[in-house]
Amino acid sequence: MIVLIVVAVLVLVLGARLLEPRLAFFPFAGEDVTPRQFGAEFSAFTINTADGERLRAWHLPRADAVAQVLYFHGNGGNLSIWTDVLVGLWHQRLDVVAVDYRGYGLSTGRPTEQGLYRDVDATIAHVESVLRRADVPLIYWGRSLGTAMAGYAATRARPDGVVLESGFPSAKALFDRNPVMQVLSAFSTYRFATAEWMARVQTPTLVIHGDRDSVIPYRHGQSLYHALPGPKRFVAIPGGDHNDPAPADPERYWAAVREFIASLR
Repeated sequence: MIVLIVVAVLVLVLGARLLEPRLAFFPFAGEDVTPRQFGAEFSAFTINTADGERLRAWHLPRADAVAQVLYFHGNGGNLSIWTDVLVGLWHQRLDVVAVDYRGYGLSTGRPTEQGLYRDVDATIAHVESVLRRADVPLIYWGRSLGTAMAGYAATRARPDGVVLESGFPSAKALFDRNPVMQVLSAFSTYRFATAEWMARVQTPTLVIHGDRDSVIPYRHGQSLYHALPGPKRFVAIPGGDHNDPAPADPERYWAAVREFIASLR
């Protein structure tokens, strides 16, 4: 019986370790669409990580910017897939910097949770040393999986504000109604502990979540908001789903963003 239990545990551990990267990351290779095709000027550049990876990054500058955004996208696609979202921010007079994690787009390597944190370290170091603007507030903006990256980034170099869109408190919380995945998650090394990262900072935070999110349910956005210790605001987007390329309720969405930026200034 003891041997059987040990074997079962080893199988669960191995299964969890094999499954976790396949469940966490859905990268697309290449770069076939850029902001220029949407009428926005941009520059592409490379960021070198401490462990030898080369990350593809974009800068969408605006001379009339009201804020600068360092954007951390979700677990699927690449910068090309996220172009419409980035250009949407640019149209709101935001100076935007975005990066493809290792294994995404034209970035080298394979994605892991710890690897993505190293990507964040390299990205914020580059922004601080090369692109940081002193005339406008700096915002770390994370969407979906990117909320964990934005939370981690805020513990490394504090921004003026954080936006957490379509996020979650932790990876384990996502399986609160799936007994099988709950068991597997107990043996997983992946945590993506957004709420835990944010608990270490008192940065003003805007939490945005669509009330029709079919990937990360609305309740997870609420749970993340309630876990935040610092100044915060929660905005629900009526009809908003997880992968909307544009806000389902643009007036409510952009009004909340403008009000948040104004509070930082």
